[in-house]
Amino acid sequence: MSALIAVTGKGGVGKTTVCAMIIKNLIANNKSPVLAIDADPNSCLDAALGVRVTETVGRLREELRDAATAGPNISKRELLRLKIEQGLVEASGFDLIAMGRPEGAGCYCYANNVLKDVITEIASSYPYVVLDNEAGLENLSRRIVQKADLMVLVSDASNSGLTTLLRLHELSGEMGLIYDKLAIVINKIRGGKLPGRADEIKEKTGADLILGLPDDDETASFAEENKNFLNISETNPVYRKIGELMNIT
Repeated sequence: MSALIAVTGKGGVGKTTVCAMIIKNLIANNKSPVLAIDADPNSCLDAALGVRVTETVGRLREELRDAATAGPNISKRELLRLKIEQGLVEASGFDLIAMGRPEGAGCYCYANNVLKDVITEIASSYPYVVLDNEAGLENLSRRIVQKADLMVLVSDASNSGLTTLLRLHELSGEMGLIYDKLAIVINKIRGGKLPGRADEIKEKTGADLILGLPDDDETASFAEENKNFLNISETNPVYRKIGELMNIT
């Protein structure tokens, strides 16, 4: 059975960087192959992992919704699975699926149900699945994934960022999202100290871990220049802190 690590938070806080570092850690510790799912419509996880996406699930879902039939000898479900597998980006230690743009007008209930089943089936072949969620909880709330073994909420150290993080945690409860463990990651902290609200956040969320990631120049340059995070140095302070996060999986 696959272990799912779902990473979410508001836009611009470093979710994709955290996802890429998690995948690097899993590969380095012989927990591959990893299935990476880029659920952000901006589809930038591929650059962070040094690959390029050419096909997205979003476009395939449009085709499935609009198709009257799949063909005389193949069901819509089989067709979607085949097309997703064809669009899968294969690399050393991981494979990548990109969700692509959000839904347009009209009903996607059937298409989403088929998509959920197909992704669940594909993911079952991998020991770990890492989901880089779009800002918010939309993909989780639609039950495209059913349950997270580890939910990672990412924020920057600003007061507004931490307030948004608490709201996302409240929403996850209202939506009935299920996870075994919860980690709070506060990105780009200065001086090695968690912000003063860390104790409040731990109490309100019941998090298993609150982890501060340092404001690091090497990490910032990799993100700004779209470099492959799998090539970042093993001694990088952010990567080393991610090791602490993986200890609770």
